[in-house]
Amino acid sequence: MKRGWHLRQPLFFVVCMTSLLHFCSVSLLRMKEFFSIILAVLSITVNAQQRSDTAFITPFERSKGRQTATYAECMDFYKKLSSAYQNVMIGDVGITDIGYPLRAVYYTKDGLFTKEEWKKNDRVVILINNDIHPGEPDGVDASMMLLRDAAMNKIDVPNNIVLVVIPIYNIGGALNRNSTSRANQNGPESYGFRGNAKNLDLNRDFIKCDAAETIGLEELFARITPDIFIDNHVSDGADYQHIMTLLASQHDKLGGAAGKFMYTTFTPLLYKDMKARGYDMVPYVNDFANTPDKGWRAFFESPRFSSGYAALYGILAYVPETHMLKPFKDRVNATYALMQSFIKVASEHAKEIKQVRADDKKLLMAQKEFPLEWRVDTTRADTVLFMGYEAGHKKSEVSGLPRLYYDRTKPYTKKVPFYDHFVATKTVTAPVAYIIPKPWASVIAILRSNGVRIQRLREDTTMYVTAYHIDKYETLPYPYEKHYLHKNIKAVPSNTAIKFMEGDYVVWLNQPAKRYLVETLEPEAPDGFFAWNFFDGILQQKEYFSDYVFEDVAADILQKDPSLKKQLEEKCKLDADFAKNADAQLDFVYRHSSFFEQSVNRYPVYRLEAP
Repeated sequence: MKRGWHLRQPLFFVVCMTSLLHFCSVSLLRMKEFFSIILAVLSITVNAQQRSDTAFITPFERSKGRQTATYAECMDFYKKLSSAYQNVMIGDVGITDIGYPLRAVYYTKDGLFTKEEWKKNDRVVILINNDIHPGEPDGVDASMMLLRDAAMNKIDVPNNIVLVVIPIYNIGGALNRNSTSRANQNGPESYGFRGNAKNLDLNRDFIKCDAAETIGLEELFARITPDIFIDNHVSDGADYQHIMTLLASQHDKLGGAAGKFMYTTFTPLLYKDMKARGYDMVPYVNDFANTPDKGWRAFFESPRFSSGYAALYGILAYVPETHMLKPFKDRVNATYALMQSFIKVASEHAKEIKQVRADDKKLLMAQKEFPLEWRVDTTRADTVLFMGYEAGHKKSEVSGLPRLYYDRTKPYTKKVPFYDHFVATKTVTAPVAYIIPKPWASVIAILRSNGVRIQRLREDTTMYVTAYHIDKYETLPYPYEKHYLHKNIKAVPSNTAIKFMEGDYVVWLNQPAKRYLVETLEPEAPDGFFAWNFFDGILQQKEYFSDYVFEDVAADILQKDPSLKKQLEEKCKLDADFAKNADAQLDFVYRHSSFFEQSVNRYPVYRLEAP
């Protein structure tokens, strides 16, 4: 095991003293000379300790809070720390789009790093992610100091806590260093860029998984199953006095015992502990167009975001958001303090955290109804003590038109409403299993990165299933994170017999990823795979007809199908434009005939229902 200099000092001192005593007995040195040598040895020991401490001074500290560590500085720091201390370990997470390895740094007080040991001792696993947006590096420097101080026993991280830290998540963005891309932010002197190597915002990637980084992080989630997830950020928006704001997983959406515990116990204790550390924290100020003096609504973190993704697995997820206009030094110190608060509160309530998560996992297996869409409940509000600045409007020196400004000479403190309750507006009953034909391997790969258990059919099999037909949807007219996102999706279910092929995939829902599977595989889910264009191939018709040929065929179809002929006539009566359009009427007959391909708009994920 790796041991630090501080553990080697006693041995070094004993060896030196033994050598000195032997030397003195042989040489009969005078007492004065003997003590002078002892003092010299002690001086060497103290200086060695000082050199050890000096080696772990961070760029942030060295610059007196003006600079953040570069990628190279950060990784070199952790390599040295793990070499010096047996309670720190570096592990590989995966590869990144820039080609650099993504790594995690682990800390436990006793140096035990296996999941079996953590589970046996009921330890709370806290996963801390930094630099998902490298222009917001507060967590990078705070985590370096936190793990160093824990390793050196300068702060106490109790034995029932496991820390897993992603030092720099968006490595491509971190390497794209500049001093100008954060126009609304007060330091540091230079920093990384928001987009990764493929210009993706990684905090919009947790369902579509376009980035290699995302795949690696989701595999880490599945591997270590964290109890608490912290994703460190810097906010934008209104100006106010608070240094730290906190976005917590929406407790109604998290649901179950964990949601209740988070809302009534864990989050309030974080606020209380932060106040004792000198920080008056408020919920993330989700107000960009207006001044927040009349309150605001909680941010709804859908599964595309890191905290929304974590909630699908019942994890207590938080996004600390320091205020961008506060000095970088103050923001980093606040982030350091908040992580200490997480450690303290989690340690003191470790048994409760493990219990509520265990209870929810049991309930999940029996759960049948799952919400897909939510809306804020404007009839209910919590009260927040908000410390803001009076706002007003004055003439813009740029446009000459009125502009918003905040007057920092006029601070105020007042109670405001915080709308932190949501109600489900759309739910779905979970099937026993989903069946996915083997051509859709890209979806299967993402499911596997999430630790989803998947079976394959051993032979061609006909099954009676629920199939969806995509009836309506809207598509964004502009690209959003590499996709043209679908919304307002309407899917019509029908019961039918489908012949599945050998090798097609069966995904049973009696597993921990049950909620994740429902919210990604249901076609109407706002952040599901259909919304993210994974199945757009089904939306394009492949065969059609020639008008002059189909005229005679259509006439024959109508003659043999009086019911269809009546539908056509009624549509002509109700729609004058349709009645004047021969092509539209031919298309109507075609779409209601056996010639029209049944695969168009048929969603290629099928539900195996409960018997």
